[in-house]
Amino acid sequence: MTPARPAIILDCDPGHDDAVAIVLAAHLCDVLGITTVAGNAPLERTTYNARVMRHLLNLDTEVHSGADAPLVVPAAAAGYVHGESGLDGAELPEPTRPVDGTDAVGFIIDTVRTNPGCSLVVTGPMTNVALAITSAPDIVNLVAEISFMGGGTFGNRTTMAEFNLWADPHAAATVVRSGAPLVMAGLDVTHRFQATEPRIAAVRAVGGTLATTLADLFDFFSENYRSRHDDMAGAAVHDPLSVLAVCRPDLFTSTARFVDIVTDGEHTRGMTVIDRRTLLDRPAANCTVLDDVDADAAWQIVVDAVAAATH
Repeated sequence: MTPARPAIILDCDPGHDDAVAIVLAAHLCDVLGITTVAGNAPLERTTYNARVMRHLLNLDTEVHSGADAPLVVPAAAAGYVHGESGLDGAELPEPTRPVDGTDAVGFIIDTVRTNPGCSLVVTGPMTNVALAITSAPDIVNLVAEISFMGGGTFGNRTTMAEFNLWADPHAAATVVRSGAPLVMAGLDVTHRFQATEPRIAAVRAVGGTLATTLADLFDFFSENYRSRHDDMAGAAVHDPLSVLAVCRPDLFTSTARFVDIVTDGEHTRGMTVIDRRTLLDRPAANCTVLDDVDADAAWQIVVDAVAAATH
């Protein structure tokens, strides 16, 4: 049974959808800390954006910056999706509280050891978490789960690879092969959770600085998606689903499957291998794969979280 307010560490690379994940985490979880990684934007900017969201939410939790590059492959940001700032599209306040530390890996290890049973929610490249597991393998047996956004049966950065796993495939492989309990929110489910115009309007109607900022971010994000796809009514708001998977698993249907990550190849780097066979001698499942989400109910929780932070 999921606790009323599960304790989580949120490892992220804000990012429009990471920003929403932070809002939901503040509303639904005991946030033990926020750690940042290079991904949607360079590390300096993702850390700044995490501080912006902490400021907007008046959230009393620490922010620690982490890895500024992947384990093996070159760094590659996603400015073509999120803009060069990582949060283009809105006027952002200047955060007043500085970063609390620059050793996200050490923070993750210490916090998991001090809070056994907490969950790691990972919404960017998994570099920090892979380094933590490599340095302190004992944390694999201390976390309740690692709920990550990434993967799927199709890609977005390439034909077969979703961006987070493509950005650091070696880190993703380390985490997926670690033996930790895994929950995967891949593109198959996140593309079912779109910021359509009526949903953006519901956020804007809450009123106040946070709602207006988020609605403006959604407008930018969704226009980008609509302009780059032939079948989407709004942006796929990926990352909040990894928070909801921990806090509100009742919103999802899921299947236990064996999952692995391809680390190289022109077309296959970062590809998620999901064993969907019914063969009796298939590998044992190592991951809960989210298949579908009650998108309307999940969006209402986003609206409720914005309203709760506003009033």
